[in-house]
Amino acid sequence: METFGTIRAPRQIIFGPGQRRVLPRVAAGLGTRALVVTDARLSTDSDFLNLTEGLRQAGLAVSVDATTEPDVPAHTIEERALAAQAFAPDLVIGIGGGSCLDMAKALALLLTHGGAVQDYYGELKVPGPVLPLIAMPTTAGTGSEVTPVAVLSDRDRALKVGISSPHLIPVVAICDPELTLSCPPGLTAIAGADALTHALEAFTAKRRPLSDDLTQERVFIGKNALSDALALQAIRLIWQGLEAAFTQGADRTARSRMMEGALMAGLAFGVAGTSAAHAIQYPVGALTHTAHGQGVACLMPWALEWNRPEITAELGEIAAAMGLSGADEVIPALRATFTRIGIPPTLKALGLPEDSLPEVARLACGIERLILNNPRSLTPPEMMRLLAAAWHGDAALMS
Repeated sequence: METFGTIRAPRQIIFGPGQRRVLPRVAAGLGTRALVVTDARLSTDSDFLNLTEGLRQAGLAVSVDATTEPDVPAHTIEERALAAQAFAPDLVIGIGGGSCLDMAKALALLLTHGGAVQDYYGELKVPGPVLPLIAMPTTAGTGSEVTPVAVLSDRDRALKVGISSPHLIPVVAICDPELTLSCPPGLTAIAGADALTHALEAFTAKRRPLSDDLTQERVFIGKNALSDALALQAIRLIWQGLEAAFTQGADRTARSRMMEGALMAGLAFGVAGTSAAHAIQYPVGALTHTAHGQGVACLMPWALEWNRPEITAELGEIAAAMGLSGADEVIPALRATFTRIGIPPTLKALGLPEDSLPEVARLACGIERLILNNPRSLTPPEMMRLLAAAWHGDAALMS
């Protein structure tokens, strides 16, 4: 097998405690009129106020949009882009959790290229570079600070939708783990489990046949040498930090490991992609109104169980990264940790009605960019077997 890999990343990644304070100097090198995107809660936070004041002292004109809602309703983006036009920003800064960063990406897109947000759903629909974008996460979860994806919710559809393009990768990612110290345990668990799922799915994704055009024809190209290295290190760091960050929020070492791990997981899945757990979560999340990270984490052990025949070698490497003695320990250890941090163990516990399983199967199988990235096939009947096992909590139902 030929060694092949690719990574798409920001021009600059700055990681470390206190590094949020570099924002004014970085921003001054990219623009003069900064649209800062956040949510209502963060907009009154002392760290946020200090950052925006620092931007002004560095000579930038600043406009704050604090209207970001969870899961970024698509219909709000055009309204906010229209409101921002009068300010005429030449730089967009996203500060907050994954929704804030995705909102910033979508606003940078519409402020540059116009049109309706629906025009860009899917892969490679963004025609060119967007306004320079700086991303500063305040949770260790989505990895959106380094990914080519903005995930939105569309009220006219039963699923979340995504805009996927390398043009959406921020120019600079500033990752300061001190910004996560105030993150409550529940959000720490959901965000961290999401990051671990990103790393696991990137590392176990399908390896695609190598071609000259592979990196140009798809955003997510599957498992490769460079994404593997980042995904394994992300698994190692998140496994070391997740439970400690959940139980001891002031543990700076754990917080640092989590943010570094989420960053590396984002870099890994930003090219390798995700697979079954994410495909299933999209309809499950819409039906149960549960958090994305909670849903993908609930599904991850079941997806690994389904994929086990095709990922024997990968499970062995994951076990080593987690400090376990063998591949057979990975799924039980993952389930036990997720249970301890409050992740529902089954789709039934997540609140999904059993009679909705056929509809979930239909919708999930329709998300081909993720299903085709799964290492083991998932036809509609196979998907029903996986879903039945995940709902009842019985792996034997996959047989």
